[in-house]
Amino acid sequence: MSESVSCLLCVCVLPIQYDAAPIQPSVVLCSCASSSMVKIQLNSNLPHCLSMEIRGGEASVQEKTSTIKPPQSRKKEDFSFGKILGEGSFSTVVLAKELATGKEYAMKILEKNHIRKENKAHYVIREKDILSSIDHPFFVKLFFTFQDSHKLYFALSYAKNGELLRYIRKIGSFDETCTKFYTAEIVCALEYLHAMGIIHRDLKPENILLSEDMHIQITDFGTAKQLSADSVQTRANSFVGTAQYVSPELLTEKSACKSSDLWALGCIIYQLVAGLPPFRAGNEYLIFQKIIKLEYEFPEKFFPKAKDLVQRLLSLDPRKRLGCEEMGGFNPLKGHMFFETISWENLPVQTPPKLTPYLPAMAEDDEDYYGNYEDLLSQFSSLQVVPSSSSQIVPLRSCSNIEQYVHDLDSNSFELDLQFSSEEKRLLLQKQTSGNPWHQFVENNLIYKMGPVDKRKGLFARRRQLLLTEGPHLYYVDPVNKILKGEIPWSPELRPEAKNFKTFFVHTVKILPFMLRRPGSSWGFGVLLKGTSAMVLPAQDSNPQP
Repeated sequence: MSESVSCLLCVCVLPIQYDAAPIQPSVVLCSCASSSMVKIQLNSNLPHCLSMEIRGGEASVQEKTSTIKPPQSRKKEDFSFGKILGEGSFSTVVLAKELATGKEYAMKILEKNHIRKENKAHYVIREKDILSSIDHPFFVKLFFTFQDSHKLYFALSYAKNGELLRYIRKIGSFDETCTKFYTAEIVCALEYLHAMGIIHRDLKPENILLSEDMHIQITDFGTAKQLSADSVQTRANSFVGTAQYVSPELLTEKSACKSSDLWALGCIIYQLVAGLPPFRAGNEYLIFQKIIKLEYEFPEKFFPKAKDLVQRLLSLDPRKRLGCEEMGGFNPLKGHMFFETISWENLPVQTPPKLTPYLPAMAEDDEDYYGNYEDLLSQFSSLQVVPSSSSQIVPLRSCSNIEQYVHDLDSNSFELDLQFSSEEKRLLLQKQTSGNPWHQFVENNLIYKMGPVDKRKGLFARRRQLLLTEGPHLYYVDPVNKILKGEIPWSPELRPEAKNFKTFFVHTVKILPFMLRRPGSSWGFGVLLKGTSAMVLPAQDSNPQP
């Protein structure tokens, strides 16, 4: 070995604790026992370092132990670990409480062996360096780090309200006030980040967390890029990101720039309003093709000012995106008419608006198309809901029999007699089992009413077959693929609300309203839902029915 050149590169993946101010890595050149060996060590005061030794052209990874112990070093025994907050390709984030202080952290835990195996040490170092340099309320904060023989630990600020994506999925679409506020916070965050020479490169609702007071905290800098101080470097040449939010230049030129984050911003604004990202397809390849061709559409009722902003951000030419340096920077972006009511100076201390769904009626549902719903409803007097104390709903008909019931059910009649004996119910179930194709989805419950509806998610709708059964239960089925998609939970608080002649909401306790639109009229379904609730779920019963 005396004739071979031997170099030992000792790379410390994690720094010591930094509380108020980040600690910059130190570089130490050390003399080694062999004159042919040079050791470069970052943060030499750490007790453990990941080191790579190159001897004779071959590399091997080993662990290097320092004799200097950092002050106030933590260890995993100092914490109690709770629920998993998130999982990534190289890490798991767990809620951790420090036993000595009671303070909660989002503890990001990385396996050293996995980092070595996947050769991802440089990503870990980059994320640590970027997090330690950021000091802004709209980003997660790195408080300290520590490690043991197998794992690395990042103690991050705990955003108690979780991912923005969860709220988009729950609400469907944000109203204009909420969209405007949260977009403004993202813009402020990007302005700060780009001024620091940092490109996030994976901006998406999943990486935007909400703090306890509902302000944003952007996280996940594992794929972020710190541009060099040399102004010549304006791009990062590696393929990273998430399919629905990657910019076209990343696909065509294999490089990202600050303007790539602005593209992602445009996709996020679209998703906040519409409920889904603009570029959607069955697989990533088809999504990429749509991005390259700028192939997307705005759904009906998209906010006009937000639409203009999205169009200015989703430009194939990164130099023409509003907010980029070539377009004058962030001032023109913040001056866009969509933000005309935003006070930019004190956003971090403003009270965020209450998250409110945006559930507009579509054009064919407007009152001037069908007339006022209440006026139409008053014209029908043949169906009455008796008081809940009688536990019955009684349509006013002269007679009722099994064949008439089946006929009324098949024809979606406004009148259904729900009073029948146990023998009549047995016969009805027998006929339903043999002759109704939807029976397979209702767990052998008798169907009271059924019909097609358009179940809204955001500003988009999917056709579903709605099945109201005894129990009561509300099932909805994909009529094309014949798949049960779910059940609307029933409780005493379930409340149908007709918006007009075709559209009605089903309000439930724990989730926001299902918005349903009948191809025909909706009022029969709405009234029967109300009547079934009165019949089966008396007002005084506070326990949800199965």
